[in-house]
Amino acid sequence: MDLPLLKNAKKISGKKFLVRIDVNVPILNGEVQDNFRIKRLIPTLSFLKKKKGKIILLSHHSDEKQTLKPMAQYLNTFFKTSFVPDMFAAKAFEEEDALFLCENLRFYKEEEENEAVFSEKLASLGDIYINEAFSVSHRKHASVVSLPKLLPHYAGFLFQEEIKNLEAVFNPPKPFLFILGGRKADTKLALAQKFIDIADYIFIGGAVVNNIFKAQGYEVGRSIVDDGISGFENLMRSKNIVFPKDVVVQKESGVVSVKSPGEVLLDEKILDAGPEALNILKGLIRSSAFIVWNGPLGQYEIGFEKSTIEMIEAFRESKAKKVVGGGDTIAAISKLGDQKDFDFISTGGGAMLEFLVNRTLPGIEVLKH
Repeated sequence: MDLPLLKNAKKISGKKFLVRIDVNVPILNGEVQDNFRIKRLIPTLSFLKKKKGKIILLSHHSDEKQTLKPMAQYLNTFFKTSFVPDMFAAKAFEEEDALFLCENLRFYKEEEENEAVFSEKLASLGDIYINEAFSVSHRKHASVVSLPKLLPHYAGFLFQEEIKNLEAVFNPPKPFLFILGGRKADTKLALAQKFIDIADYIFIGGAVVNNIFKAQGYEVGRSIVDDGISGFENLMRSKNIVFPKDVVVQKESGVVSVKSPGEVLLDEKILDAGPEALNILKGLIRSSAFIVWNGPLGQYEIGFEKSTIEMIEAFRESKAKKVVGGGDTIAAISKLGDQKDFDFISTGGGAMLEFLVNRTLPGIEVLKH
C-alpha cells in the first residue's frame, strides 16, 4: 500500500510532531493494567526523540471521564513525559526535552463530531502529523480524518507494520485457517463472507456462532445473540465453514453440561465450545500454514476458558504463521497464554476487522493524499 512513511520522511528535524496514538487501556486505581499498546509506540517515539523536535501526543480513552494522566506517568518510565491537562493553554508545551501527552480527546465533543474548527485548533499545535493509531483509524473523528488534511502527514512504524501484516491475509500461504469468536456478530459474519473463497477453513465460535444456531432453527435459550442480522445463509451451506458440533451450556441453576447445538434448552446459556468441537479445531490448527484468530471461543472472563486455553496451547505447537487481534483476544492471551507464541498481534479490534472487510480504513485513505 502506497503511503507516506515516517521512516522515509526528510528534513523533519526540529519540528513539532503531532502524533495520534492510542493509549485507550484499562486503568484500575490510577494504574495502567495493560501496557501492550503503549509499549508498541516505543520505536516511533524513539525515532522522533532523535529528531530534536517537540513531540505532542494525542489520544482518547473510551471512558469519557478518564484522564490520561496515568498513561503519561507510565510513559515517563521510558521517556521524560509531561502531562498536558489543557492542550490549548498558552504555555502548554514549554517544558524542554519532554514528550507531551495531552488530555483525553473525548473530553471534547468536537472530536467525535469531526468538527472543522476543532481540527484547525489541533493543527495549530504542530508542524507535522503522524498517525500511530491504526486501532482507531476506522473512526471518522477529527484527530483521525480531518487533522491530517491540514498538515504534512506520515504513517508511523506501528501503523506500517499493521498494514503489512494484515495485507498478507489477502494472499496467505495455504492451508489458511480463519478463527472467529467473541462477539460483534455483524462484522465477523461479514468477514466470514469476505474470506469464504480465500480461507481453506473458517471456524466460527464464541457468541458469534449463536446467531448461526438460531438461524438454523435451534433453541439458544439465554445465549448472547444479535438482533437484525441476516444475509449469511450461504455460510450454513459452505463446506469450508466449521461450526462447533458440541457446546458447553449452563442452566439458570448453575448446572453445566455439554450438548449438541440442537439440544440446548430454553433456560440454558451457551458459554463455550465443547470437546468434540475443540478436537476438530486442533486438527485444523495442526494442518494449517497460516492462521488468523480474532475472538475467544468462550466467556473465559467468567471461568469458561477451557477451549480458549487448549486452542492457545495448540497454537504454541503449530509451525503456522499466526496473526491475531482484538481487545478480548489480546486480553485472553495475556491471561491464558504468551504473546511470544504469535507472529503478529494487531493493536486493532474493530479496526482490524473493518480493514479485513474493506481492505482500507478512513484513517488510511486520508494519508494517501
